[in-house]
Formats: sequence, C-alpha cells, structure tokens
Amino acid sequence: MPYKSFGFTDHQLMIRDTIIGLMELELPPEKIEALEKASAYPEDAFKVLADEGWLALPYAEEHGGADATYKDMAVFIEALAYVHPGITSAYMTTVIYGGMQLARNGNDWMRGELMPELLAGRLKMAIAMSEPSGGSDLAKIKTRAVPDGDDWVLSGQKVYITNAHVADRLVVAAKTDPDAGRHGMSLLLVDTKADGVEIRPMDPLGRRTSLPNEVFFDEVRVSGREVIGQVGEGWKLLMPGLNLERLLLAAASAGQCLKIVELARDWAVEREAFGQKITEFQAISHKFAEMQMMTETARLHTFHVAEMLDAGENPVMETAIAKTLATEYNLAVADMGMQVMGGAGYMMGPIARLYADARVGPIGGGSSEIMRNVIAKQVLS
Repeated sequence: MPYKSFGFTDHQLMIRDTIIGLMELELPPEKIEALEKASAYPEDAFKVLADEGWLALPYAEEHGGADATYKDMAVFIEALAYVHPGITSAYMTTVIYGGMQLARNGNDWMRGELMPELLAGRLKMAIAMSEPSGGSDLAKIKTRAVPDGDDWVLSGQKVYITNAHVADRLVVAAKTDPDAGRHGMSLLLVDTKADGVEIRPMDPLGRRTSLPNEVFFDEVRVSGREVIGQVGEGWKLLMPGLNLERLLLAAASAGQCLKIVELARDWAVEREAFGQKITEFQAISHKFAEMQMMTETARLHTFHVAEMLDAGENPVMETAIAKTLATEYNLAVADMGMQVMGGAGYMMGPIARLYADARVGPIGGGSSEIMRNVIAKQVLS
C-alpha cells in the first residue's frame, strides 16, 4: 500500500525517500543479519550518513547544521528506523544525545573544535546517565566528581550506556554537590581513552549493532573546559531535550511498525493453507487490521507532537503519550507479525530481529511506567 504522509512538504518527502534509498543500498538484509550476528556497529552506514551531510541535520546553521524542524527530524528518524533500528541508535547517540549538548550548551572549544569533528563523522558520542542502582530517578545518581584545582576527579559506574564502546566522548551526569539533589548534578565531557575509564559491552536481547555497556570511572581526571554549561546545571541542561528524545523514539518505533507490517504482508499474501491464501481467513486479515490501526495511531501521535513542537509549544504530556503508544504498539505489531508468520517468523531473521529490537522501546528513554507518571501528573495538575 502507498506510504501515507501527514502533510509532509516536498522537502520532507525528499528526506524520507533519500534516506531509505541510501540506507537500503548500504544496509541490505543480508548485511544487517551479518552485523547483528557479529554484534558489530554499523560503521559503514554511519560513515555514509556523515559523508552525505546528514549528521548536521538538527543543528543550527551557525554550528554548521541544516536547522531542521522537529517534523523534519521525525520524518528522517522514521525512515532510518524503517531500514534498520541499529543505525537509528547509532545516529541518535552521537547526534542527538551527545551532539545536541555540545551545540546547545557547549563552550567555544566544544563548538569550535569538537562539533566540526562530529559533523565529519570523526567524533562519536554517547550519553551516560543510568546507574546500577537505578535509571529513572536521575537526581539520586551516585557517580561523583570532586574538584581538584581547575580540574575534576570523576569516580562511579554507569550501565546500559548505548554505544559507549565505540564513542570517543561521553556526556556523563555526575554529582558535583551530593547534598543539593537535582541542583547538585553537572554534565562532564569525558574522553573514553582517558586513564581510569573502562567500558565493557553487554549482551542485549536486540539492537545488537548498537550495544549497551557498563562504564566504570576510577578517579578520571576531567579538565575545567570539559564541563558542559555551568557546574550544577546538569538537570537544567538535560530537561529541554526530553521532548525531542521522546518524539524521535516514537518516530523510530513508527518506522519499525511500517517495516513489520510490510514484511508480514509480503509473506502472508503468498502463503496458502486449506486450499486458499491465509489472508482470506478472517483470523489473519483482522491481525493486519489491528497492526495497521496501531501503526497509523503511532504515526499520527508522532507527527502531531512534531507539529506542536514546531509551533513553539511545550507538549510534555503529548510527547510522553506519543513515546508510550508508539513503543508499546511497536512491540504489539512485532508480536502479531510473528504470529502471522508462525514458525517462519520465530526463526532468526528479520521479524524475529525486529521483535527483539522492539522490546527495549517501552524500557529505554523513560519506561512506560515513568511515562504514565508524567502523563498523570499533567492531567491531575
């Protein structure tokens, strides 16, 4: 069936078509499967995105960017995730989670020297917030940075840090004043090659081309110029990025829904049982109806939120709704797609991989439970 746009401009349709064409050429199914089996970062695809200028998409023109709108970014991420969720995670850890902190809150050195390296694809980044004791209650982190002259000495542990194993720099949330709650947290830019940094890749269910990691800091020296923003402003600097993060996680899930429906449909229309196509059985056709309804609902919320953000609104509740619905529907669509395909879906391959990839959606970037807390607070306030 034809792709349904939500009032996309010609420019946005160009973004979608270009990205899908570019990534499908660089990441054919057999290459994706090989990368997944090897738990290998999609280096070639990331380099193509850099060489073609796509790493610059969300940044202001003054920082060498393309000054994309929120809706531009949602279209881009949906298309990227349609091809492969792993390259989406690779893009977001460097460009969104890491790079946006440099562009929005970095000092002259970060913007003048590091941003050009990032845009060229020579600097990879990740953000390190979650800890073994918890990830949702960010104000209670235990990683500590203590002053030593003009420097800081960082000690602690982070966990589930996506793509830390390939990152050159980490944006690390640390307590610089342990008695000040959320006001005692700062963001430090840490060189992954610095003495005292140890990174251990983990073994996840899905997204194996963008691995999570344990990260250990043992008295790591961080210079004064590597503090992002001002000391004690970490919470303040992180909060404005939540709407963008939730929007793009919703867009990524929507893109995966589109691919799952397509894969299951292409298989089902060729499959026969009891003398007829299985799509002629209501039990199967209704699954496709459900899958399509969930996919369109996820996309509707995603692009509605993008338009609200582009209009200058602060849709905290709406971005939480979009993220929750899209990620949960992504998992449900993957489950139905696998059920339609039966044994063929359960064997390792595109559907099984997309099912595993989808499972992290309701967990990462703010769990569905935390999102419901956010939504309830907005409704009841």
